[in-house]
Amino acid sequence: MKRPRRTQIFVPLALCAAVTAVTAIGIGGATPGTAAVSGPDARSLPIGDGRVTTSGPQRGYVYSCQTGFAAGGGPPGAGAQAEGPWIHGDGTYDLTAKATVDGKVRWTNAKLRKSKSKSRRTYSGNGLPKGTTTGEFPIRSSDDAYSYDRNPNSIRSQSVRYSVPRHPQKASRPSCLSMGPVGVAKNGVAIFNALDAGDRDAVAHEVQDSCGGHPQMSGLYHYHAIPSCLTKGESKRRASGLVGYALDGYPIYGPRGHGGRLLTNADLDACHGQTSRVFFAGRWQLIYHYNATLEYPYTLGCYRGTPQV
Repeated sequence: MKRPRRTQIFVPLALCAAVTAVTAIGIGGATPGTAAVSGPDARSLPIGDGRVTTSGPQRGYVYSCQTGFAAGGGPPGAGAQAEGPWIHGDGTYDLTAKATVDGKVRWTNAKLRKSKSKSRRTYSGNGLPKGTTTGEFPIRSSDDAYSYDRNPNSIRSQSVRYSVPRHPQKASRPSCLSMGPVGVAKNGVAIFNALDAGDRDAVAHEVQDSCGGHPQMSGLYHYHAIPSCLTKGESKRRASGLVGYALDGYPIYGPRGHGGRLLTNADLDACHGQTSRVFFAGRWQLIYHYNATLEYPYTLGCYRGTPQV
């Protein structure tokens, strides 16, 4: 196991069963605390445990359609088995000190097809990351990550199809997030909400690979936050680019706002979005969109539009 650098569908609904990554959130080479692009401190991020609601949207929370298996401990192998040393006693954690799952597996059989119709945008393929690597799963006993998280699942190819509105509209009221996919990244990987199977902050507690992903029980590889491998090479002094789409059709952008400033929950609404000028569909537009952040809930807090059925 190596420590990270500081720079660093339709799919069956399934619960997470291990590994969330050190380099999970795409801070794009940021060194925590740099004045020009100040924002959340990756060395002292608030843990999101308890910030889940089923009664309605709330800023900084996950509005969940249901809770997980907290009372029963979750399915076998679900979640981290031990608390890592990156967890602080004051309710914060150090993202830069987290463990990562060993391995750099490149999936040459990854398939991803992107298509558009007048009203729909479709991502289809086999759920494997196109152009990025994964760790070796199940986590081997020789991997230091095994001391904290013993994810027993293997990454498996499967048929996935995400068909979302091409011209999304805000719903009359926000809707809740499932415990399965809530979006798809631009490399074809599923995006899950911020919770693990015990309703805890998955990014804080679980151990991921160096690209911020891991498989759940059926073998679906997914992210809980936008990984730095999807924002690699972006300027630290400009707003982040497109990194994926939520299932309601609204685009998801990276963690930087105007001038390269790292965004916080205070910059976004309860669904973790905002209306701002972004480069979309070949031109700059003033549109509603979600932003990934260093802070929990990382990607979406709820759906602002109407998700695919």
